[in-house]
Amino acid sequence: MPLPAIDPSGVVIRAEAKNWRDAVRLAGDALAAAGFATPRYSDEMVRMIEEHGPYVVIAPGLALAHARPGPEVLADGLSVVTLTESVAFGHPHNDPVSVVLGLAALRPDTHLPSIAAIANIFNDPGAIAALRSARTAEQVLDIMGG
Repeated sequence: MPLPAIDPSGVVIRAEAKNWRDAVRLAGDALAAAGFATPRYSDEMVRMIEEHGPYVVIAPGLALAHARPGPEVLADGLSVVTLTESVAFGHPHNDPVSVVLGLAALRPDTHLPSIAAIANIFNDPGAIAALRSARTAEQVLDIMGG
């Protein structure tokens, strides 16, 4: 499966977040700005982490925030947020996080393949650092393969 769509309006560079909730809400707001989700999707992503812990922190410095497909999801899509200061999610090995991806999946059968496609990008050990140092949405899209 190809990578979910990424729109430049869903890329936020060098954002400020006080904590992981702020960081996840930034990713959700970016999904909403790009038309992939409603603003309420941010609440769903935060709720999933509150209920299940920091499972979304999938690599050192990288979180993949998402929630189950539901009425808040409008289309399959991905947002990318880089933070000026890293935040802790409470993950024992991969904290702190400086790059937060937001994933909206319309249907359960696209959810896991989307995660696998995203994970392939990060097989490149330099991808997270490249995203952290990106200064434009175009640079982010290039790194993400868009």
